[in-house]
Amino acid sequence: MTSPMTSTAALADTSTPDLAARLFAAADAAARLLAHARSAVAGMVVADGRPSPALLETHQRAAHGLAWLATYAEAIRQLAVYTERMSGEGRFGEAEELCVRIGAAEYLAQIAGGIPMSQGETVRPADLGLGDDEIAEFRTDTVRALLAGNSAEARARLVALMKEQGPGDIGDPGLDETLEAMRAEMRRFSEAEVVPHAHEWHLANDYIPMAVVEKTAELGVFGLTIPEDFGGLGLGKESMCVVSEELSRGWIAVGSLGTRSEIAAELILAGGTEEQKQKWLPLIASGEILPTAVFTEPNTGSDLASLRTRATREGDVYKVTGQKTWITHPVRADLMTLLVRTNPDEKGYRGLSMLLAEKPRGDDDTPFPADGMTGGEIEVLGYRGMKEYDISFDGFEVKAENLLGQEEGQGFKQLMQTFESARIQTAARAIGVAQCAMELGLSYALERVQFGKQTVAFPRVADKLAMMAAEILITRQLTYYAAREKDADRRCDVEAGMAKLLGARVAWAAADNAVQIHGGNGFALEYPVSRVLCDARILNIFEGAAEIQAQVIARRLLDGGN
Repeated sequence: MTSPMTSTAALADTSTPDLAARLFAAADAAARLLAHARSAVAGMVVADGRPSPALLETHQRAAHGLAWLATYAEAIRQLAVYTERMSGEGRFGEAEELCVRIGAAEYLAQIAGGIPMSQGETVRPADLGLGDDEIAEFRTDTVRALLAGNSAEARARLVALMKEQGPGDIGDPGLDETLEAMRAEMRRFSEAEVVPHAHEWHLANDYIPMAVVEKTAELGVFGLTIPEDFGGLGLGKESMCVVSEELSRGWIAVGSLGTRSEIAAELILAGGTEEQKQKWLPLIASGEILPTAVFTEPNTGSDLASLRTRATREGDVYKVTGQKTWITHPVRADLMTLLVRTNPDEKGYRGLSMLLAEKPRGDDDTPFPADGMTGGEIEVLGYRGMKEYDISFDGFEVKAENLLGQEEGQGFKQLMQTFESARIQTAARAIGVAQCAMELGLSYALERVQFGKQTVAFPRVADKLAMMAAEILITRQLTYYAAREKDADRRCDVEAGMAKLLGARVAWAAADNAVQIHGGNGFALEYPVSRVLCDARILNIFEGAAEIQAQVIARRLLDGGN
């Protein structure tokens, strides 16, 4: 087959040595377009120098579209960074180049023509106040040349490489030796202990076996980013991404085991007293105790300012009364990071506090063997293995010494400090789910014969696989970038939100297309791809729904970065 790099004059015009420079130039063009859009949307929603909540709601489509445009602009820039770095290290092979060319071309085309925020919502340039002049300015000679990268020849060649390699990675993620070794170790564990059983556990709605939980603890998953002084490995958030991705590739439930430990550890590290750090962090790092996050309430969702669960101080204890919902893995948890209202007279966020609430482990027969605590399971489509619960508290007691930081009214501020890491980790889980979907789709397309040929030979099937590979590489680089910003101790709520926003959409698209590749069998419960579809759907909802992510990003963009 003719290489796509020599198949057209347009592609020859963007030869490999110049590709990084051209991508940086395209990223600059996207940044200029974003500046025009930001100015136009600000004219719709800014009043008295600040974004108006009422106007943001009225012009929600424009504001959220701005967030998507910013996400795409950053994605193009991170492709440029990746291309430059990998080329310099001699690691930018044909598969990497094809993924970059296809992904960059598709995203640049969507910037100019319309970005899908969801299946039925495409934000067009006109929605952002952009006219023909601004789009013409964006479509520079460099951008137009790069648009040729998503050609039929390029997609066919990429899928040919995927066929040669077989199901698995396509496109070097660009990790250093330490992280690559960690990735390999997590993959071996996942392939041996998770993949052969995940679908069975899902169909039976069984818990992840404790033997698997204990093995993840032995591998250091729960103490990954906890400092060595407290019994952890002291690694950065990029390592968390690698581990979460590989485990989620086996099954999102196992990839999510470390999420609650990550949240609890970060809460304690950032807001706990020295005594609380010394007591709880080593136990979390070793996996001796399993935490769960108890934040959400019925009818509040992301509106934590409306939280009503009450904690009243009585001597040496707080007595907790109220309702919580969508609590993951609470039955087998030993510690709840419990967000409560300690000051009923203080409305909104200021009256909230965080408790480190101890509880005994339960089981299916007696889920909550604790006075003042009851609950019922919420049956779910996917994301099984840890189980979701409604929980009711009625005089449930928490030691007063377990008030995080020993200061009331700091709960929301303390929780906000965990959002960046949680969203980066969720983006990594999304990459793992997308990777699993791509592998299942490719495997099936290689095995299935229709009209005398493998279904992978049909362009509409192959094109789906090529775009999965390209978007996985894009999302991975955007997510790693957010993790590196976090590791550098720089504010990265926008970057984390972008990674989560894009990752969730990419995972859902990959799962949906993998089901389509399976045809009718994709709709059969016996095929693992049916589970992956259900698992992928939650990613656009938890850890901040897609609409919330877009709102956070837009607000920062329109508020001068404040």
